[in-house]
Amino acid sequence: MKLLVRNLSRKMTEHEIRVLFSEHGDVTVCNLVLDQETGLSKGFAFVEMPNTTEAKAAISALDQADVQKSKIRVKLAKS
Repeated sequence: MKLLVRNLSRKMTEHEIRVLFSEHGDVTVCNLVLDQETGLSKGFAFVEMPNTTEAKAAISALDQADVQKSKIRVKLAKS
């Protein structure tokens, strides 16, 4: 399942996001979206988890969670 993670701290790294979601299952892809001009985070990312049960567990556990002083939002990404 492909998940959309929004409202991330601008200082959070792709590795930190991967570690956060790996606590709930296998993560195959993690893409932090960066501004092309500045190279800085835009505050959202896409995470792919192959196991549906693990992905749903990650959504339940992490949606509205406080991570690095930001209340993140996690939902299923639209195709």
